[in-house]
Amino acid sequence: MSEPASISTGIAQRYATAIFEIAKENNDLSGLESGINDLAAALGESADLRDLIASPLISRSEQEAAIIAIADKMGLHAILRNTLALMAQKRRLFVVPQLVHVLREMLADERGEVTADVASAKTLTKTQMEKLSKTLSERVGKTVTINTTVDESLIGGLVVKVGSKMIDSSIRSKLNSLQNAMKEVG
Repeated sequence: MSEPASISTGIAQRYATAIFEIAKENNDLSGLESGINDLAAALGESADLRDLIASPLISRSEQEAAIIAIADKMGLHAILRNTLALMAQKRRLFVVPQLVHVLREMLADERGEVTADVASAKTLTKTQMEKLSKTLSERVGKTVTINTTVDESLIGGLVVKVGSKMIDSSIRSKLNSLQNAMKEVG
């Protein structure tokens, strides 16, 4: 991870921890989650919002006023609204995408869920998804949500990432291993 990305993640982690703890104390994790989902959707849909949080040309006070107006219009959770205003004052709005990601991870962890990223050579069938989910749940000991992507360059097999662990059973990686072994022999 590059140093700027690491710093951004660290900043997002600190804000997310504070937001999460306050929401947990107030028994309002579901309200926080709906606010996070709304904010993530707004970030995905609005280039103007992405520009607002990233632009160094917009003053702190303008960013704060704009983000408060957006949060009020969206009906965001009060904790989230106040934190976004504080982040604008401190010139930290650029970490909002990482903040959303970290908060989603914290909420999933609280529910005993984990997300697995699965890349396959072709689209998995429903039966394959269910079997994979069951197998991963047994191995991890938590409920597993699967995000799938199709990568035809894998030729066959799967690449599964759960947290910091990666299982690469793709034919591409096996061919690469074989190629490296053949180079060592010659």
